[in-house]
Amino acid sequence: MSESRRLLLQSGLAGAASLLGVPAMAQANWPSRSIRLVVPFAPGGSSEIVARATAHELTKALGQTVYVENKPGGGGNIAMGEVARADDQHTLILGHIGTLAVNPFIYDKLPFDTNRDFKPVTLLAKVPSLYVVHPDVPARNLKEFVALVRSKPGQLNYGSAGNGSAGHLAMEYLKMAANLFLVHVPYRGTGPQLTDLLAGRLEAASVGAPAILQFIKAGKLRCIATGSKERLPQLPDVPTVAEQGFPGFEMTQWYGLTAPASMTQAHIDKLAIEAAKAIRSASARERLSADAAEAVGNTPAQFAQFVAQEQQRWKAVIARAKIKPD
Repeated sequence: MSESRRLLLQSGLAGAASLLGVPAMAQANWPSRSIRLVVPFAPGGSSEIVARATAHELTKALGQTVYVENKPGGGGNIAMGEVARADDQHTLILGHIGTLAVNPFIYDKLPFDTNRDFKPVTLLAKVPSLYVVHPDVPARNLKEFVALVRSKPGQLNYGSAGNGSAGHLAMEYLKMAANLFLVHVPYRGTGPQLTDLLAGRLEAASVGAPAILQFIKAGKLRCIATGSKERLPQLPDVPTVAEQGFPGFEMTQWYGLTAPASMTQAHIDKLAIEAAKAIRSASARERLSADAAEAVGNTPAQFAQFVAQEQQRWKAVIARAKIKPD
């Protein structure tokens, strides 16, 4: 490369970086240290799987360690509030259907603005919600379950991990679609809910695939429908909700990479490319498929559009079901 061409290129990079308010050298060397990926939930479950699979691959791609830090509490709002204030260019948070699309509409006041204080990076993965009943419930599929509930309005119950949880939303969404009257029994977490469901003290529930696949395969729970668009390879004989009379119905929990609004767009764009590659890598796909999770990986604009659509969908469900936090 000629000296004049080299100087011109450097000038162009410096100019672009100055528009972003960040020195060219800082842009070229980013990340310059370890990146903290905050997970706003307790260790274990789908969030942990998605976060660690992403972090493992991103570490190799970025040349700096990406480490996962769990910070549960307040339905994810505690971690969201902390990350919203981070301005070190090396802090990220795992976004979720609850923190990004539900909490803005069930909490009267939040110490941050979900849309203003965060930037979308990429949608990482979708985890299908499974609709299950205790084996004693005389319904082999969703059509039979709908008929049973309609014949006994208000006499059957369903459990969830708490008000505003993904399982609560999934069942309320089904109730709206099928015009059902079921009694909601909220618990404090998936564990206590599953204990009563397995014992037959609950008739039904909707739970993320990772938590209940083992019980379905062991015959301790009966899956009557999946919330996925297509049948799951892990449960090939179980039809989707859409297949059983509700076209277009989809219910999945989802996870995406999100950054504080202070992070520069250049960093966001770099992260989006590498994170999409990371979640679609062979090793990440293998880890996710064991729990029936679907790797996605898209652009910041596509993720932003997805979140906006999810917010509109759940805003309507929350208003109709009058869902409030515990």
